[in-house]
This record gives sequence, C-alpha cells and structure tokens, in this order.
Amino acid sequence: MLVNVSKNSIIISGYSEELRPNQISQITHFWGFTKGSKENTYEISSERIDSILLKVLDYFDKRGILYSLSPACQKYISKINSKIKNFENIRTLGKEYKDGNFDSVQFNVFALFVNNNIPRKLKEHQLKAAFHLYLVGNGANFSVPGSGKTTAILSVYEKLKSEGKVNLLFVVGPPACFGPWRTEFKETFGRPPDWRILAGGDPDERKGEYFSPASQKAELYLTTFQTLLNDQNEVITFLGQQGIEALLVIDEAHYIKQIEGNWANAVLGISEHAQYRCVLTGTPIPRSYTDVFNLFDFLWPGGEAIDSDTKIKVQIHEERNDPASAKEMLKESIGPLFYRVRKSELGLIQPIFHPPYVLKMNKYEKLIYDAIQHKIRSYSKQDYLKNIDLVRTLRKGRIIRLRQCVSYTKLLSKAVEDYREKLIVDESDLARLIYDYDDLEVPAKLEYLKQFVSNLQETKQKVVIWAYFIDTLKLIKNYLTDAGFYCKLIYGDTPIVQTAVSEEETREKIRDEFVDANSGLDILVANPAACAESISLHKTCYHAVYYDLSYNCAQYLQSLDRIHRVGGSEINQAHYYFLQYENTIDQDIKANLEQKAEKMYDIIEEDYSIYSLDMFEEDDEVQAYERLF
Repeated sequence: MLVNVSKNSIIISGYSEELRPNQISQITHFWGFTKGSKENTYEISSERIDSILLKVLDYFDKRGILYSLSPACQKYISKINSKIKNFENIRTLGKEYKDGNFDSVQFNVFALFVNNNIPRKLKEHQLKAAFHLYLVGNGANFSVPGSGKTTAILSVYEKLKSEGKVNLLFVVGPPACFGPWRTEFKETFGRPPDWRILAGGDPDERKGEYFSPASQKAELYLTTFQTLLNDQNEVITFLGQQGIEALLVIDEAHYIKQIEGNWANAVLGISEHAQYRCVLTGTPIPRSYTDVFNLFDFLWPGGEAIDSDTKIKVQIHEERNDPASAKEMLKESIGPLFYRVRKSELGLIQPIFHPPYVLKMNKYEKLIYDAIQHKIRSYSKQDYLKNIDLVRTLRKGRIIRLRQCVSYTKLLSKAVEDYREKLIVDESDLARLIYDYDDLEVPAKLEYLKQFVSNLQETKQKVVIWAYFIDTLKLIKNYLTDAGFYCKLIYGDTPIVQTAVSEEETREKIRDEFVDANSGLDILVANPAACAESISLHKTCYHAVYYDLSYNCAQYLQSLDRIHRVGGSEINQAHYYFLQYENTIDQDIKANLEQKAEKMYDIIEEDYSIYSLDMFEEDDEVQAYERLF
C-alpha cells in the first residue's frame, strides 16, 4: 500500500489486502477520505493536510498496517517534522523566557539595539514584552490598556527591519486606532511614517494602492476589519508581492474572537502571506476559552499553537464546567506564545477619585424629573399584565428616560429606540416645559461645570468632560463657548465597521490640538463611545469630569484609562470628578459602576481569566429598574 501526497491531497493506493473493512471505515468516516478516481484508491483534499497525514500514519503504525511512502510523501513529512521541531524550539524559548531562564546575552544585545536606535526610551515592562515577541517571532501581547503595547511592537519591527526580515507594517484594526499608530510611530522613532490608509474613499483608488510597485510602497499601512473583508484577495496579492516583507499586526484583536465570523475568516485568510504576525488586545478571553483559538490560528496558520485535539478537549472541559482543566491545557499550548503586563506592573501613580459633587436640581428640571419618576412608579404596578419581553423593553426605556433627566431635560423630547411609552402627555404643561426648557433655565450641573472649568483654567489645567448623550455634549460645548472658553467636541459611536476616514481625521486633529500643551485648547468635550478606545490624552491632561454616567462599565473603564497611562501617569496624578443630582438615578449608576469596576480589576490581573470589558453589561437598565422600582 502506497501513501502519496500531491499538492493539497493525500492519496492511499493499492490497499486491497492491507486494510480491513473497519479500518477503511475509520479513514473514510473519521478523517473524510473518499474513493479516488482510480481503482483501489482513497483521497482527501485539504488546505492543511499536515495533521491528517501524521494521524493516518500513526494509526497505521499502531495497528501494524504495512505501507510505503512515495518520495514526495517522504519529502513532505520531513518538511512537517522540521516545522514541528522549529515550533517546539520557539515554544521552549518562550516558556523559558517567561520562567526567567533565558539567554541574557541575547537579551542584552536586543536591549542595546533598542537603546541605541530608538529615540523613545522603553519602560522595563515594554522592553521585556518586545523581547518576548522578538524571540517567538509570531506572538501576542495581552497587556492591559495603557501599558504601551504599540511602542513594544514598533521596537520589534525596527529590529527585524535592521536584520532585513521586514520592510513594512500592515495594521488591521478599528478606525480609531489609525491616529494612535501614526502618532506612536513618530514618537517612538522620532520621524513621521510614510503611511497609507486602505479604508474608506474611492474603492477603485484604494484597490489600486495594492498593485503599486514595491519601490513605491509606504512603511505603514492601516486598514479596518470591514475593509479587509471586502479587499481580502487584494491584500493577499499585496502581501505576496516580491519585495514586500510585512509584519502583520491585528490591533484590538478581540474583534475577531468569533469562530467562523466573517472578520475572523478574513484575518485568518491573509495570515500565512506575512513574514511575521502579532496580535494586540487587552481582553484576550472575553467569554470563553475558545475565544483565543482564532488569535493563535492567525499567529500560527499551520495549526501548531493549538491543535485540533486540544481545541476539542478545551471545549469539552468548558461544557463540563471544568475551567481549571481548560485553563491548564491552554497554559501548556499558548502560555509561551503571549506576553502580558498587568496594571499593577505599570508603576503608575494611583489616581484620585474625588467624592461626587452632589447638586440640587434647578426648579424645572426637578419638577420634570419628579413627574417622570412618579409616572414610572405608577406604570410599574401594571407591568405584570404584560408579557415579559415587553416589560423588559419598557423598563429599559424608563431608565433611559431617567438618565436623560439628569443629563439634559430637553432630551425627553427625543424618541428612544424601541420605546414608545408616553411618560408625558404631549399636550400637557410638562410637555411644554420640556419643549421650552432652554428658555426657562440653565441646568444646575452646567452652571457648576462653568465655575469648575474656570478654576482649572486659572491654573492652566486641561480637562476632558465626559457625557453620554449627543445633545448634552453639544449643550456643554456651546454653553462653555458662549462663556468665553475655547473648547472642542468629539462625539459619535466608536466605529466597529468602516466609517468615513475624514471623520477619523477630524477626531485625530482635535485630539492632537488638545494634547498640544501650547495650543490653547484646554477643554475637550467627548462621549466615551467615540473617545474611550485607542485615544491617549494622558501626557498633558490630568483631569476628567463626568457630567453624567451610563451603566456601561466597559466604556467607563476605557475612559478612565485615557488620562491614566504609561508615558505620563508615572509622574502626573490623574483626577476624576463626578457631577450628580441629589436623590436621583445618578447615585445608583455610580455605585453600580464602582461594584463592576472592582470585580473587573480583580479579574484583569490574572493571565487566563475569562473576562471582557463588557462582560457585566447585560440587562443593566433592567436590573437597575428592579433595584429602583
């Protein structure tokens, strides 16, 4: 019996005497072989036949089935064994390094290169993370937000480039990461990058960029998950061109956690066409241990990191509610291939969370808040008559209405998605008060904020003011501008799918002006949905005011990190201030966020904890309703 390989196929021929019926059943039903075009042959085709071939031969050996290998098969197995040996050496290097047993000479050579060739001086934890990636070649950085992951990756890129192994960076991530990559590139290397954004704009013009000569290539390419999905074939062509040696980076890699998701498949489809690969995320295991499968399949597209047997066993352990065994299997498989810096290792000064400024509502906003709250209590008695889905929708909508009340009364005139309940009759006096609110009074929070900002201006301190509703953001910005302050506004949902690049450029320019110590722009008004991820403000801004809050702990924690990060917060203390109306939903929201944040910080310090920044967000408004009513 002969075993042969041809392109992506395994062919078994001449098996008539060697294989019994149950053994034929094994290779057909278990591994998926089918009868070949020639007599007495079985074949299987696959993009990755390595593991199947080794398992079939191991099966034959254990059962004493005689076979011979074709010259092509012998050569292919030799290649597989060489790849396996190389990977195991890499895994050993990664494990020894994380265990503290490593070649100090090699580390010192790397550190000397970084110190002599990279203007930005790396922190100790950044240098350690960078060397780990350099050792393993294709690795993951799971360090917490604000730890300086981008700088570590750029340092490795520069070292590989000096060795002639790469000549450009190709970054895939959300649009919000574009500006930070360009900024970090310049601040790390002391020179601006030659960059291209392969997203948005004219599709034909964009796709033409993939086919420009290698001599005209930029050094930094930035694209989104959605654009990659649309341009996957062009990206493969680009990465495969002669003269292109790419370090391929997936930023905010938790976006590709979903197995068989479109974005994940697009990322996996291009992985083998890059010389080196890296994934960056501070939340590697959002809800299940299987969430890391895509990340390491991208890093090692041959399936070396987590083989199919390990994946099956991890899933079984999770289904049996045995996370300890799943964790242990992953620790052995991927532990050596990622590096993680914890928040406690960053050496940052602890921030100050000032006690909330609890204010009395002004006349009309209190009148309307009390009326809304009274109406909700009245309506809640009738909830048992409705079906559960409708009740949940109503309760969520009512909580949003209360949040609007403590943010900006006039928000009550706007519709809430999926919520049509009338808390105020259109023809009533209260409805007219809401409609005419801007002519009647200024919210008490806004009056207090103006004085607070004025005090900060006297000491030339920059401040970011966070609020959640767009109309509230506009109100704050216009009011402060009319009062003579120079401030700018960033709002809009953080892009997950592609949006216009021009929008990102506008946000980036505002951010750059704000962080410029001499720009005169000392007040930034923003909502966490637009500004909480990927944007750093910490080098010149140490004060953040929360005009209102939502129950979204993910955005809250990310917003805290904007002014509390590596590269400034080691010497400058961050200050957080909260504006609240007394005896309102404001107190419940802040208490709830504090409880969730405490749980999150306890979990984040662990390597293999299942967590994500949005893991506590399900049905927050409904739960709040049950607490309050």
